[in-house]
Amino acid sequence: MSILQRIRVFLNLRPVLEDEQLVVAEITQGVSFRGANLWILIFAIFTASLGLNVNSTAVIIGAMLISPLMGPIIGMGLAVGINDPDLLRRAAKNYTLATLISVLTAMVYFLISPLGEAQSELLARTSPTIYDVLIAFFGGAAGIVALATRGGKSGNVLPGVAIATALMPPLCTAGYGLATGQLLYFFGAFYLFFINTVFIALATIIGVRLMRFTPHSFLTPERAKRARHMLTLIVIATALPALWMTADIVRSSITAANLRSFVKGELTQSGTQILSSDLDRGERTLRIVAVGRELSEQRQQEAAARLSDYGLSGYQLSVIQGVQSDSILALSSQLEQRLSVQEQQRQQLLQLTQEHALLTDRLEGYMRYEELSRQLQPELRALFPGVQRLALAPVAEPEGDSTLRYVLGLLSLEGTAELSAADRERLESWLRTRLGGDSLLLVERSTPRGRRTR
Repeated sequence: MSILQRIRVFLNLRPVLEDEQLVVAEITQGVSFRGANLWILIFAIFTASLGLNVNSTAVIIGAMLISPLMGPIIGMGLAVGINDPDLLRRAAKNYTLATLISVLTAMVYFLISPLGEAQSELLARTSPTIYDVLIAFFGGAAGIVALATRGGKSGNVLPGVAIATALMPPLCTAGYGLATGQLLYFFGAFYLFFINTVFIALATIIGVRLMRFTPHSFLTPERAKRARHMLTLIVIATALPALWMTADIVRSSITAANLRSFVKGELTQSGTQILSSDLDRGERTLRIVAVGRELSEQRQQEAAARLSDYGLSGYQLSVIQGVQSDSILALSSQLEQRLSVQEQQRQQLLQLTQEHALLTDRLEGYMRYEELSRQLQPELRALFPGVQRLALAPVAEPEGDSTLRYVLGLLSLEGTAELSAADRERLESWLRTRLGGDSLLLVERSTPRGRRTR
């Protein structure tokens, strides 16, 4: 047996393939989004949004593990792979529903969340690259192989695919973009989700065809050809923007590496520290800030002449050192001090605002009962002629580790008169109704001598 034949034996999937009807039935069942699947999706979106909000990678991974979003995506890939238009319609419908619910759920969360700042985990989902295309494709390939082979579903393959392809975080980031009105976040994140969808489905299509799943035969050759052309067009249109973004990132990385090599090779000398090095692409200028022993004019000219050796041709070298760099350091220090002072002032202002709000609430409480006493006076005299005046005030009475809070009502009665039990009960009921259910303690006071009853 030749080496190639041995390799083919090792790579052959036919002996371990699951029954085709069972695989198709399992994928078809996972397409549906009703009942439990829908609730699991909503809870997973909330969990992923929380993870993005607090920048917790562990929480995000947990949300990706419980998310059922892979179902309709693999279903669409299987439908195209076996030419099943009914399954494709069902999968596409449920995929659209799941996507819409996910984005709306994330938007609702970020609208009510008190944490509005975009964290690094969230920002990482706004700039897809060609690497995301490759991750989605190879992750989808691993997923369909795991689903179609005996024992594949029992291992860590499907959870790993869910984590690697990261379907949930882009949808949560898209919801964040809508909630905060930042459409660039929305479109960037949604494009990443669309990349994952297309290339997971593409890997599934290729996988089921390589594993020779039985295709449906009712598609005409013309419709099959048109479907292939449309699929090719979608794949190319999805990959091109990611390829362009990747090229820009690679160019930036190469330029940054060349800049570091230039600084290390041409401007490093004993006693000199390079504080910063920046490329201004608009003005085509390389700005260097150095402190310590100054770089000589000749050293600067020699370094500028070798910019092209480091892929930086067309840039002008500008070195800031000596008094200029000292001024920059001084300004930087002053700026840091001012920012620190501003932060302290902001904290003090926040504390004063909270204290002011607390005092205002207390004052409003006292003024409320004073005003209410005046409003109740005419009704009180008409209903209870023996009562001359009523004074109301909030009271806090310490009792052990707790505090009793209630409204104290001080009744001034004519002469030595006192309220009967029935009148007192009627008065208490009327006052509680007017006070809105507050706890009440009534104290009676006659004119000639004080008398206190419950």
